[in-house]
Amino acid sequence: MPYRTLIEPLALLAAMARQERLVLLDCGFDLGDTAAGERAYQAGHLPAAQYAHLDRDLSGVKTGRNGRHPLPERAAFAARAGAWGVAPGVQVVAYDGQGGPYAARAWWLLRWLGHDAVAVLDGGLAAFVAAGGHAERESAPATAEPPYPAQAPAMPCIDAASLLAQLDTTTVLDARPAERFRGDVEPLDAVAGHIPGAHNRFFKDNLLPDGRFKPAQVLRHEFAAYAATLPTLVHSCGSGVTACHNLLAMEHAGLAGTRLYAGSWSEWCSDPARPVARG
Repeated sequence: MPYRTLIEPLALLAAMARQERLVLLDCGFDLGDTAAGERAYQAGHLPAAQYAHLDRDLSGVKTGRNGRHPLPERAAFAARAGAWGVAPGVQVVAYDGQGGPYAARAWWLLRWLGHDAVAVLDGGLAAFVAAGGHAERESAPATAEPPYPAQAPAMPCIDAASLLAQLDTTTVLDARPAERFRGDVEPLDAVAGHIPGAHNRFFKDNLLPDGRFKPAQVLRHEFAAYAATLPTLVHSCGSGVTACHNLLAMEHAGLAGTRLYAGSWSEWCSDPARPVARG
């Protein structure tokens, strides 16, 4: 049975022991030091894992008006996925050491591409080692596949113009820390604040103190206030990355069907004609 949201370390270890075909993606990243994730990967990663860089592999070309981490072109990402060895039916497991936001971005992108069997490793490398696995430093070459075959996107998204036109009937859930959401501080973008009418749910609120996701029933209870708004719920954050964490948490809780605003605040605030709220 494919894993579609989260996979526990013991389940991954069992799949490895059965020698199942897997594609493992280390997505560790640091917005303040964009080489840190790759250094950590080189110091130790899941056996046979490949490194997926947020800027190079999980984002598209920036124009200055489309946000800090715009979506890649579908054809380019299909080629990237194929180079990793992703093919229909192959289980992909993504992970990072930051609680899952960058792995969730890879998860969302592969689902958007139409790939079903992709999950985030709950707890990342640390949980895998704690469960009896081991890390290695060697990098094994991928068994490359052709570009992933074109399929209908399995994840809906919305662009800035459509969101602006639908603000009165859309619920926006912002995954940034509360102080950035309010506009008290803004370390990354030129303008502080949030999309008018948005609600705040810091992505780390999806996690237990040990960095693993809260149980599905707990997440379902915590997101219950949004259950009635699923068709109109849009996830946002600073640049469309940590928003995927909230989206993943809701999917894991059985609350599927929400949309991603991939440009998020970094795109929204690049146009002074778009409204801004603070507080």
